[in-house]
Amino acid sequence: MVRAGLNRALVCAAALDLADEQGIKQLTMTALARRLGVAIPSLYEHVKNMEDLLDGAAGRATDEIAGKLDEALRGRTRLAALEAYAGALRAWATAHPGRYQATKRPLGDPAGAAAQARVVAGCATLLRGYDLEGERGVDAVRFVHSTVHGFIDIETDGGFRAARDLDRSWAGVLAAVDRALSSWPAT
Repeated sequence: MVRAGLNRALVCAAALDLADEQGIKQLTMTALARRLGVAIPSLYEHVKNMEDLLDGAAGRATDEIAGKLDEALRGRTRLAALEAYAGALRAWATAHPGRYQATKRPLGDPAGAAAQARVVAGCATLLRGYDLEGERGVDAVRFVHSTVHGFIDIETDGGFRAARDLDRSWAGVLAAVDRALSSWPAT
């Protein structure tokens, strides 16, 4: 028997809440069923399997961060846009570590893939302020993505152990990224 009011969106939202609390790798159908107060088979009325649950949750999380990144870019260019975009991503990732981990998943479903495309498009919009488009823009998106996500990944994994304040390091990283983007090679 399916619990009244339970649907795919609620199941995925509960999965993300659980992932934020315990980590995406600890997310199981058993834990989710317990969270929702249903029997495990009831979940299969809304998701096909664990892979489908992770896809749905990841699409939902990616859509959530895409909206925040769109908002962060509004009315900003160059360093201000970079700081707002990267800062919004960092704040969201540290507040929602399970959701953040979910967004790294390649998404095949149309809604999730569209959300991922919005994230990339936001970064491309940011780079237009540096006159980086076309192939140079693709390279610059990869540079920004790997630098910002690399820092956030290490931070959320607790890998930074030096006494230096993380926010100061973050500001230095973004200043370096701004310099790199401002002098991007012509090739």
